[in-house]
Amino acid sequence: MNIFLKNIEKIGNKIPDVTILFFYAFLLVLIISFFLSFFDFDYFLIRSDGSSEQIIVKNFLSLGNFLELLSKMITNFINFPPLAITLVVALGIGIVEQSGFLRVALIKLSLIIPQKAVVPVVLVISVASHIIGDGAYVFLMPVVAMLFISARKHPVAGIATAFAGLAGGFSASFTPSVIDPIMQSFTEKAAHIIDPSVNINVLCNYFVSLAGTISVILFCWFVCEKIVEPYLKKYLPIDQNYEDFSKDCITQDENKGFVFAIATLIIMLVILVILAYPDESLLRGPHGSLSEKDAILMKGLVAFLFFFFAIPGFVFGKVSKKFQNLGQVMEAMSDALKPLINFMVFCFICGQFLYVFNESNLSKLLAVSGAELLKSLALPSGITIFGIIVFTGFLNLFVTSATSKWAVLAPIFVPMLMLLGIAPELTQAAFRVSDSAINVMTPLFPFYPLIIMYCRKYSSQTGVGTLCSIMIPYSIALMIALTLTLYLFWMLDIPLGFESSYNYIMKG
Repeated sequence: MNIFLKNIEKIGNKIPDVTILFFYAFLLVLIISFFLSFFDFDYFLIRSDGSSEQIIVKNFLSLGNFLELLSKMITNFINFPPLAITLVVALGIGIVEQSGFLRVALIKLSLIIPQKAVVPVVLVISVASHIIGDGAYVFLMPVVAMLFISARKHPVAGIATAFAGLAGGFSASFTPSVIDPIMQSFTEKAAHIIDPSVNINVLCNYFVSLAGTISVILFCWFVCEKIVEPYLKKYLPIDQNYEDFSKDCITQDENKGFVFAIATLIIMLVILVILAYPDESLLRGPHGSLSEKDAILMKGLVAFLFFFFAIPGFVFGKVSKKFQNLGQVMEAMSDALKPLINFMVFCFICGQFLYVFNESNLSKLLAVSGAELLKSLALPSGITIFGIIVFTGFLNLFVTSATSKWAVLAPIFVPMLMLLGIAPELTQAAFRVSDSAINVMTPLFPFYPLIIMYCRKYSSQTGVGTLCSIMIPYSIALMIALTLTLYLFWMLDIPLGFESSYNYIMKG
């Protein structure tokens, strides 16, 4: 097993950075658009009004079209769906993380957990922590390891379990997460290739995500107790000189700051409920719903997430004397953006790629030809969706960024399956299943080196193969749990989320 995983790691490390891959893809699309523009394809796209449109590939290497691309280069970058969302939320996370509020909150929670409930509580915390984003990897693992030690459990098993809940549980969520509006924006833009009238709710997968938390917690709990921890106790001894994280105490000022921050958070929640409760609330949409796409609450979800991170974090930092002045708050926000420099470069390249890919009509050509192929195979919708899950899982072994993959796959899968009568919300849900499940077993996951470093504090023998081998059972469990949840919802016709559907019917 370790040799197999080592070979995967060796092959994966030879793959260029994802931004470089998108740059190559951008050049490839330009070249393909040139060659295919000389062919007359007998494919027609049926519009929502019943009219038909022959798909003609637009040559972006022609002078006129290439100049058009140059004129829209800045717009393609600024309007790239995940850019503004990620940057705004990162600013709020920077404040709450740099203040120390999140670290103190997790440590306090760990002190009140009964030993027998350690594993499920760790999974609950881990699943809940993914709303924070990448910052959770920095402080969650040490706290969980300390919690497992206090319960006389193997600390590496704790880290592995938290990793499974945090990285693998992205399709399972108690609350709306940062990735929801990013996924929705790609899905809606892809759906407009076929039907410009389609509106995708930002929480179109929320119900199945909420239900997924139950299956994720139960399956990963079983894996930890029955498979991983017994294996680690037998084959991975704990070093005697590991660092004791119990020394990481909370100061009196931090205790005081925690009380004020929690009180602030509660007050904010109460105010939000009071504002949202009336039927004529400004937070509601034209039809009186808080969850519809045009509701201010939905349109401003990113802004609300920012304030619910930033304000309690600021209060904690001020009371605990972490923030002496506003300059330090601004510095915390600036520090939160520094790790996103590479991401912004990616957004610039991917924005140009998506523009050419869509405007050249290659996305429509792939969608219609793929739909014709699937129609000729006459596969049931259930098998088609399972194929999406398997394909995404294989791809995730090498490209772990959800937004990177969905940026490319959404313009292909969403319209293609719409032509087969499968709704965009179901296609997005299928993608998120395997994208989450496979994260924890691939060495190409960006946080693998950090997780290994934490494990080595307790067991110096831990290596890439070790972590891969103990995470494979979690990955299998996550894949089964999330897939079963999705198909159970589908079979019982339970809505995937707000304003969602399983079937797409062309209007007109």
